[in-house]
Amino acid sequence: MKKLIFSIFLSVLFLTSAVHAAADAAAVEGKCMTCHKEKTPGLYRQWYHSEHGKHNVSCYDCHAAQKGDADAYLHEGALIATLVTPKDCSSCHPKEARETMESHHATAGKILASNDAYLAHVAGGAPVAITGCESCHGADVKIDPSSPNRLAAASWPNSGIGRINPDGSLGSCNACHTRHSFSKAQARQPETCGKCHLGPDHPQKEIYEESKHGIMYYTNVDKMNLDSDSWVVGVDYFEAPTCATCHMSATPKQKVTHDVGMRISWTLRPPVSKKLENADQRRENMKDVCSNCHEDRFVSGHYYQYDATVNLYNEKFAKPATDLMNLVRSRGVMKNKASFSNDIEWTYWEIWHHEGRRARHGAAMMGPDYTWWHGIYEVAKHFYFKMIPEALEYNDPEINAWVEQLLSDHEMHDWLNRETAELKNAINSGELQLNYKSLFEQ
Repeated sequence: MKKLIFSIFLSVLFLTSAVHAAADAAAVEGKCMTCHKEKTPGLYRQWYHSEHGKHNVSCYDCHAAQKGDADAYLHEGALIATLVTPKDCSSCHPKEARETMESHHATAGKILASNDAYLAHVAGGAPVAITGCESCHGADVKIDPSSPNRLAAASWPNSGIGRINPDGSLGSCNACHTRHSFSKAQARQPETCGKCHLGPDHPQKEIYEESKHGIMYYTNVDKMNLDSDSWVVGVDYFEAPTCATCHMSATPKQKVTHDVGMRISWTLRPPVSKKLENADQRRENMKDVCSNCHEDRFVSGHYYQYDATVNLYNEKFAKPATDLMNLVRSRGVMKNKASFSNDIEWTYWEIWHHEGRRARHGAAMMGPDYTWWHGIYEVAKHFYFKMIPEALEYNDPEINAWVEQLLSDHEMHDWLNRETAELKNAINSGELQLNYKSLFEQ
């Protein structure tokens, strides 16, 4: 009997505590809304009209902190955190958070230790590395106990896709689902991706706009059904694909994924492109997307041409340029010691990091101008008439011999030693194309 009474007592105590906790939370939530409706009306209305607002997901549901959290602070009587991380979002969206943190997006913060960041710091300076590089890639968010919200001003605000958060999580959901509306329709549109995927080194936004996909989207945006809960290509919309369509969104055979690399077979970022792990399966995933609007021969033909262009870039320019740069470094002939303090280093960097990426992405996304005029045209011009002359200026016997052998013995470079009329005849007869046959077969 005593045990029964004790059990009833504990149950009542638990229920009473739960009721009190719920009442306390409701009071906090009400206070948040009342204050922010006055102080930050735009923020309040973004939330109020969002799916969160419609489903009674309050400010406190996302911003509540636990005692001991590095970024927790007392605000108007409630322990909260300004920073909402994928770990916080995972309490309601576990699959999406897991996929995001396992994706290449979540590793974008690693740029903080890369040559990109080094260059920004030494050639530019810390302020531009923060407001430039880290704004897209993500900052390593630091704690400042003296700050009103405990976040250091040099690393906050930041919504970079690979943000390194104090709770150990990686990424920022609001990089794509902008706070505080967190709109799925916005995340489905190419403008969202264009915050980071644009510019001289990875102009995916510009390439998309040039492509037929982009043309069809911008001339049919009102038919894209962007607000629909279900957004399956070929079913809920069919006028055009967006970035999300190809890389993330559902097809009749695939579910939505927040791992943006699961449909990418090549890596187009490094000096020399390589096929990714499980490249065949990744490609089949992307082909499944394409097949909703294109027949098989169209899809396979695109990949035939795309692969050959990447192989062309690799074999004709990227590998020789990388070998030449490594040879110059090994010979110890450069005047200055620091990386990027010599002309040839900048030339090599722009060949692969800017021009070569533009060419590869242009071929991947059907942007002809970026494939050629902004891409391989620039690569060829600067490889032949800038990088090689800069290497020869060192007048080093090994470097000179390497260049002479490359330009005289390699079938893709011997055009430099032939007459124009002879080359035109070779083009018309198909002879010159034979030099590139192997690139289509790799």
